[in-house]
Amino acid sequence: MTLSLTSPSFSHHGLIPECHTCDDKDFSPELIWTGVPENAKSLVLIVDDPDAPDPQAPRMTWVHWILYNIPPATRKLPAQVPKDELPAGTLEGINNWERTGYGGPCPPIGTHRYFHKLYALDILLPDLKQPTKAVLEKAMQGHVITQTELIGLYRRPGNT
Repeated sequence: MTLSLTSPSFSHHGLIPECHTCDDKDFSPELIWTGVPENAKSLVLIVDDPDAPDPQAPRMTWVHWILYNIPPATRKLPAQVPKDELPAGTLEGINNWERTGYGGPCPPIGTHRYFHKLYALDILLPDLKQPTKAVLEKAMQGHVITQTELIGLYRRPGNT
């Protein structure tokens, strides 16, 4: 079985609803996955935008959400999941707003792509003390069994 990630909130390459963005409630979308390998010891979720600040001239990848050590038996994250309701053992990393937790799409210009990347690892990572994406990816090296992604799009009202 192949690892697969979906959301009832938006389809792959579909528009992310405003309620999941800075233009509204800015709450995390529901995410559902299947096909976690039996030998997986943990899951990692990274949500980022490689089109920042301008899709016509991207200069960086903006990180919106980092979760790691998600138990492999977990099959979904509910919408608007608060920190105290994350699956037991799940740890958070730092996003580009220099805080933990979900920060939704808020592109300054144009239509951006938001990659929701799910990784199955063959280890449980140590507590990395709220790592950045770079620190987490280094710790994951050599331990990714499989991965999948769900891409959503968003353009702020009035953006060109």
